[in-house]
Amino acid sequence: MIAEKIYTYEDYLKKEERVELINGEFYDMSPSPYPKHQRVVSRLWHELFRNLDCKNSEKEDKCEVYISPIDWKIDDRNVVQPDVAIFCEETDKQYFSKTPPVVVEVLSKATAKKDISVKYELYERNGVKYYLIVDPNNEIADIFKLKNDKFELIGKLSRDKEIELEWDGCKSKIDFKNVYN
Repeated sequence: MIAEKIYTYEDYLKKEERVELINGEFYDMSPSPYPKHQRVVSRLWHELFRNLDCKNSEKEDKCEVYISPIDWKIDDRNVVQPDVAIFCEETDKQYFSKTPPVVVEVLSKATAKKDISVKYELYERNGVKYYLIVDPNNEIADIFKLKNDKFELIGKLSRDKEIELEWDGCKSKIDFKNVYN
């Protein structure tokens, strides 16, 4: 039996097409998402950005909201590009290396299976505090919170709901009526 090649960050840097590297395997990020997907991504970014409050935080690093494409290099075999994430680190590298407290993936036909299985497990294993899986077509968001090193579903929110997320002296919120309208 021939062992499959395990790819690394060095291999990732050589790729010309947009991919993610998860558990040493490449995952294609194409085709480009539908406009509705991108509209929901940008509105989620806007909600998290305008409501982000870290005034009471004792953290040295300032938290900021980022939109894909931005790399989170977890280790040499895992580099992902969350649709929206809050990173709390200053970096002069081409990537972030600290676990973001909040990650949002907006489902699309090309990435839905990966987002709800492979990335779910990866984010859980790496200590993401909140993982939001947003279905733009059905206008539903599954909100997971890390408790005892496992994600727990804390809400299945529709367009008329909102959620406040709190971590390490910071908070933000999303009003889903502003996301889906």
